[in-house]
Amino acid sequence: MSDPAGWLPVRDLLGIDVFDVDEEAHIAIDPAICATCTTKPCLLVCPAQLYALGPDGEMTFDHAGCLECGTCRVVCAAGGIVRWRYPRGTYGVAYRRG
Repeated sequence: MSDPAGWLPVRDLLGIDVFDVDEEAHIAIDPAICATCTTKPCLLVCPAQLYALGPDGEMTFDHAGCLECGTCRVVCAAGGIVRWRYPRGTYGVAYRRG
């Protein structure tokens, strides 16, 4: 449901984005380094909620829905994100509104 000003909720806006997913991940994490992180801010700040803890407590990341905002890279003080770059040309997110 949109509000009277015509704004859509964030979840609806994200739903109209288009992703051309590359098989090669543009972000890589080191689960062993992530295991040493006590605060795990990436779980909280990723707007697409792509970071998760597996059943064994190991950090996982799914690059397929990445919004390429870089927030995870900024908050990762432990160094668990060992590679962050934009996807190769023609791959990644295409915003459809706003």
